[in-house]
Amino acid sequence: MMLYWVGPIERKSKMKIRTVWILMLSFIILVGCSSGGGGGGSNSTNVGGGGTASNPPSPGGGGTDGTLTINLTDTPFGDAQAVLVTFNEVQVHRSGSGWVTLPFAGSASSRTCDLKKLVGAQNVLGTGQLPSGHYTMIRLVVSGSTLYFNKPSSGSACSSSISPPSGQNAPLEIPSGEIKLNREFDIGTGGLTTILLDFDGDRSIRETGNGRYMMNPVISVVSVAASPKRQSVPGAR
Repeated sequence: MMLYWVGPIERKSKMKIRTVWILMLSFIILVGCSSGGGGGGSNSTNVGGGGTASNPPSPGGGGTDGTLTINLTDTPFGDAQAVLVTFNEVQVHRSGSGWVTLPFAGSASSRTCDLKKLVGAQNVLGTGQLPSGHYTMIRLVVSGSTLYFNKPSSGSACSSSISPPSGQNAPLEIPSGEIKLNREFDIGTGGLTTILLDFDGDRSIRETGNGRYMMNPVISVVSVAASPKRQSVPGAR
């Protein structure tokens, strides 16, 4: 058997070679890990048809609007000189969305109409820009009404407030002031949709005895008309 003596210089050379191999192996492992994470894709998250989490798409195709105007006319109630009715809410139901409030004319918080002045005439109840789309229902809320027997009212047929005429009067009891009308209509982008409602005073008001009167509002849709361009709305004060 032959014995070899390994001196300090040869021992140091082998240690250097081992160190180089360890470094090269570590480098190869690091390169392999960095090149295999996710196939080179971006870190943005898709949101609903082409948008990203930091830049989501605009909902509803841009949210374009059209204009809705609701006008009111009346079938007469013969026993009074004035019939003042106050509305405090007008809403329409947008398909797939929910109820949308239509502003009163003049952006008032409520609107009062004298039904006697709307016989054979009409006036604006509410008007404003709403999201375009398909609508299925109209909702009105009547908050109060009074009959006046001696004198007619003065001023416009509909306004944010009407001064009550003097003389004998009778408040109308309203068991339910909410009226829902099932009527479908469309509001086109940039267009004008006009709806005419008939408030049937003769069928809505009943005398219950002892000078008391009751109102169960009977309102129907007379017509729905649509035009492709917005127009000025006469009589909206």
